[in-house]
Amino acid sequence: MTEAAAKSRVSGGRLWPLRASLLVQYFLLQALIAVICVVVLREPPPEPSSRFLVTEFTLKENGAERSVTLPHFTASRFAMNDPPLYTGRFNWPGDEAQGAWSVLLPRFTNGVEVTVNGVVILDSRRDPAANRPDRNTPEIAVIPASLLRDGPNDVAIRLFVWGPITGFLDRLYVGPDEMLRPSYDARTLLFVTLPVVISAWQAILAVILAIMWVMRRHEPAYGILAAAMAIGVAQAFLQTPLAQSPTSRLNAALIASAPIESGFVLTFALLFFGWKWPRYGWLIFAPGALVAAAGLFGDAVLTREAFLFVGAPTVGLYLVALALIIAHAVWTRQDAVSFMFGCAITIVLTCWALDLASVLQFMPNRRIFLARLSYSAMLVAIGAALTWRFARALNQVDSFASSMVTLVREAEDKLKASFVREEERARAAALALERTRLMRDLHDGLGGQLVSIVALSERGNASAGIGEAARAALKDLRLVIDSMDDIGGDLMLALGSWRERAMAQLRPHDIALDWRVVTPRGMPVHPELRPWHVIQIVRLLDEAVTDAAKHAEARRIAVSIETLTDAAGVARGCITVEDDGKGFGLAPNGEAAAGQTAARGLRNMRSRAARCGAELELISGAGGTRVRLTLPRRFPDRDAAAG
Repeated sequence: MTEAAAKSRVSGGRLWPLRASLLVQYFLLQALIAVICVVVLREPPPEPSSRFLVTEFTLKENGAERSVTLPHFTASRFAMNDPPLYTGRFNWPGDEAQGAWSVLLPRFTNGVEVTVNGVVILDSRRDPAANRPDRNTPEIAVIPASLLRDGPNDVAIRLFVWGPITGFLDRLYVGPDEMLRPSYDARTLLFVTLPVVISAWQAILAVILAIMWVMRRHEPAYGILAAAMAIGVAQAFLQTPLAQSPTSRLNAALIASAPIESGFVLTFALLFFGWKWPRYGWLIFAPGALVAAAGLFGDAVLTREAFLFVGAPTVGLYLVALALIIAHAVWTRQDAVSFMFGCAITIVLTCWALDLASVLQFMPNRRIFLARLSYSAMLVAIGAALTWRFARALNQVDSFASSMVTLVREAEDKLKASFVREEERARAAALALERTRLMRDLHDGLGGQLVSIVALSERGNASAGIGEAARAALKDLRLVIDSMDDIGGDLMLALGSWRERAMAQLRPHDIALDWRVVTPRGMPVHPELRPWHVIQIVRLLDEAVTDAAKHAEARRIAVSIETLTDAAGVARGCITVEDDGKGFGLAPNGEAAAGQTAARGLRNMRSRAARCGAELELISGAGGTRVRLTLPRRFPDRDAAAG
């Protein structure tokens, strides 16, 4: 056994007494809930004063007459053609009576017809809500004043019984309507209105669960519970078919679908609490399918018998299974959701047991079915569980968001530090690159001029040459310094400075400089323009002007600046330097054919143009030389010659 396994076993051994204690407390709580339910439910519903009771009746049933005291259970579970007849009397105090009198029947199974002095005043079969045997619908009827007689009055009740349980007639009240009506209204609110409200709530819950299942297909428990809720809603609003109709069989099957509904609820509990779906799990729905088949293909009697002997026991069995599943969840999960479901199942199971005791006449003085009404406890538990899970999910989201905010802040801090380091590195690299450029520019320009000055000074007789070399060195130094100015990508500013230097250079040679800006705005602005670009362009132009002044014997040099549009429609700057000198020959490969100096100068010009990404065009002949520099669409970011 490994050390981790040993620690796990020790930890489990320590937790076992705690879990056992928790489970014992849970069962004690459920027992307390059951006792409270029994005590509360044994209390009678709202009733009028006992002085309006009529309990002594003569019963005629199956051809025999006998005296009975209400409440009373009949012997038959079906009596429609010759229903039991209860006859009795009540006294109407004639002159003392004020206002209307009524007959109140708090509870009966299944239907009643009430007559007073031989006239029918109530037939509950006309009230769809009163025809369901699982309902506790009260009935009240006002007695027309013309029917009442001073003293004794006859009252007769026909009790129609169509199963699936035996008939039942609760105590009868006859008295002033204002004394009976409050009890009737209270019972109607409790046994008629409240179930409708609960059913509406159940319908809303079914829709919510269906939406949750659609959005979370990987959790089928919600869809299964939505199906159970939908079946429960259908049961609540359907009417008991008393005669054959196109939908009577379907109605009967749906009303008797409680085993299917219980099967769905049991399946939901299995999936919700993490149980693996059993291989023969479909057998859960076998009893419900049997009852539904009896309703669809059998007659009314078969449907009622199937529900009584198959459906009702199946519901109880599934409630017990639910209680065991939830007890196991309490043992393993120890969460509030399991406790809530456990309490709800205990309430429903207790009410079902009381209903069964009433059906079996273990409670001879009452028949009030409360299992369907107690289903609201299950709805409360489901709603509370969903709310609990939703709130827990929100807390988890908030916690995750908080942790993400912390992580993002840490990442931002790291990124900021990284950006600072990268900026420092980039700044250092830019400084090193600029230093290298300056060194190269000084070496290529000023360094060569200084070498020439040293060489001329050593000869001792070349003062004119020394002065010219010194002026060239000063010019190159000014060029390097001017290139460091920020011109904002506008090359025209650098060309303006170059124009002044060029005019000063050409003036001693008596050469005129013709400066023309063809387009009004000169050339396009290039934000990416860098100092080294400017130096290469200016030195290229210097090379062109110097060659024209020294070798071409030109008298006029024309510089034109313009903006051209290429084939792609992009504006590109163009600088043309043209002289009227003698020119020189060009080889077929575009190189200078006459003299090493011209060839070397032309190579330098082409190299500088290439480093800037520009295009150089050179035309030379007897009429002079033209150098055209076409600037790129975008200047390169790096100097290829820099390495």
